[in-house]
Amino acid sequence: MVVDLDSIRKFFDRAPEVVAADPQAPAMHQVLLVALETGTVRAAERHEDGTWQANTWVKQAILCGFRRTSLAQMEGPGFPMFDKTAYPPRHFGLEDAVRLVPGGSAVRRGAHIAHSVVLMPPAYVNVGAFVDEGTMVDSHALVGSCAQIGKRVHLSAAAQIGGVLEPAGARPVVVEDDAFVGGLVGLFEGIVVRRRAVLASGVVITGSSIIYDLVKGRELRREVPEGAVVVPGSRPASGDFARAHGLQLAAPCIVKYRDDKTDAATALEQALR
Repeated sequence: MVVDLDSIRKFFDRAPEVVAADPQAPAMHQVLLVALETGTVRAAERHEDGTWQANTWVKQAILCGFRRTSLAQMEGPGFPMFDKTAYPPRHFGLEDAVRLVPGGSAVRRGAHIAHSVVLMPPAYVNVGAFVDEGTMVDSHALVGSCAQIGKRVHLSAAAQIGGVLEPAGARPVVVEDDAFVGGLVGLFEGIVVRRRAVLASGVVITGSSIIYDLVKGRELRREVPEGAVVVPGSRPASGDFARAHGLQLAAPCIVKYRDDKTDAATALEQALR
């Protein structure tokens, strides 16, 4: 299918009610799905200055698919599923060169899964997400709607990469190339993890989290720097009541920046690939 970006954008960059009423909407929706799955269009893009920004019209186009379709039964292995017809489960062929390991993973239509990605069961990748080459999505990991995952990223078991569709202008979570995301890590509310960063197991970072850089003596928000090694930490809660009870608040802390020792500890096992 030939994808004309200008035509797609012009069609969907209109009021949602106008798009939904257009008789060409079902056909253009199929074009949109192909464009998302091939990576021709993305829900967010990196600018030359390194900033990431949501492509509002792409997210609006995805939302339109939900608005104009109804709930339907979709047959699955062993039990029926019920969802909007715009985004059924995606199916892969051998030519896609994706390792979809048996055991119950699911990828929704409209998600880009590049060659050599490994999906360990049960993993889930939602619509609009972009998962680049060589990335491992481990068991019980979630790649939320419109999340952007770079090359050779390791999303360890039960990592939660939050998604966002509304508001359409909100930036999704971004994990850049060669980052390592440990088990049970949670990334939400538009956090950007720069390339080669390492997040130790149990780190949770939201849009309001303060990240304490113990190496450079600074406080950061909404972004993990390149090569930073982040571990779960804590800080005293303020107020008399908190002090009286010895209460602490979670505080992700940068304890070092990536070095050869870190590389050895986080290296992906190539024999598994």
